[in-house]
Amino acid sequence: MSKILVMTFRNEEGQAFRVRLRYPREDLTSEDVANVMDLILARNIFATSGGDLVEKVGAQVVETNATAL
Repeated sequence: MSKILVMTFRNEEGQAFRVRLRYPREDLTSEDVANVMDLILARNIFATSGGDLVEKVGAQVVETNATAL
């Protein structure tokens, strides 16, 4: 099983932009993620083809299980 933290933002053109981080901490809280997303917006560290990131949409931890056939 693998886990990925997916943080979704919206850019100036209204397009979704996702940041995916592998192996999130087990003790990660929604407050931790919200603070990081606020920091990403405040520092404007990602360039997108649709302009600057302007808002947080949401975040989730995605777990994937694989079964060999």
